[in-house]
Amino acid sequence: MEAISLNPIGYVVSPVTDVKDMPPGGVAAEIEVLPQYQPALLRLEDNSHLWIQSWFHQAVRDRLIAHPRNNPQLPEYGVFAIRSPGRPNPIALSLTKLIKVDNGRLYVQRLDALNGTPVLDIKPYYEGDIIFSPRTPHIRGRSRSSHQNQMLRQAQAHHQENCQSLFLAVRMAVVADEVFGHLNNPNLLVDVTGSACLADTIQGLSRARLANPARFSYQHSVSLQQTIWTLPGRGTLTLTWLGQSNVMECADEQLFSMDFKLD
Repeated sequence: MEAISLNPIGYVVSPVTDVKDMPPGGVAAEIEVLPQYQPALLRLEDNSHLWIQSWFHQAVRDRLIAHPRNNPQLPEYGVFAIRSPGRPNPIALSLTKLIKVDNGRLYVQRLDALNGTPVLDIKPYYEGDIIFSPRTPHIRGRSRSSHQNQMLRQAQAHHQENCQSLFLAVRMAVVADEVFGHLNNPNLLVDVTGSACLADTIQGLSRARLANPARFSYQHSVSLQQTIWTLPGRGTLTLTWLGQSNVMECADEQLFSMDFKLD
């Protein structure tokens, strides 16, 4: 088969120049589109989010097996089964939030590409791209803080507001994940009592649906903020907020009344 030739349509302008300094989830950055391709940006600003395909030019290309998130405590996967940057063809697919388009330059958030990275293509993120509850392996971060930050980014992408209930939902989900594992487990039932924001964020983190299968239930309450997680054959975890305002700083036992009952 003949070799494939790809020409960059632009380059990343980022404050990050070393892969070791790139935080999970990326940073605010810019994409400078080459002049000959700038007409293709017409009406791009009608979209809130974009898929950015780039060429990770500093990635290794002889890697076929890797530990997810460079965590040796996790099992190895083939690189086609995870998001490892090192792979035979280091084509990266990044979901970013578009802030603005100005004179051929895109201003985006959460781009995990280094300064100078060649950009191969730009595509809008459409509603049809959403798979609400996909089946995926459970890949936990190396530490509790990294896993919590991963859940925080997921919650922000789903709920779109940094309210107190979002932070409370993240803390509850982290505890439930440590007890039951993957929150997308089709057998894990989730019952929420509290604010609509709490329910929405918990649903986004657990991917629990009202039907097919029926895993999620919600009751509105102003005075009580509580989640009940039930895994048949394992047990039931009840987390009740004790009212502290500094949700992301408190220890679990200061933040929640926690009750776990074995089946």
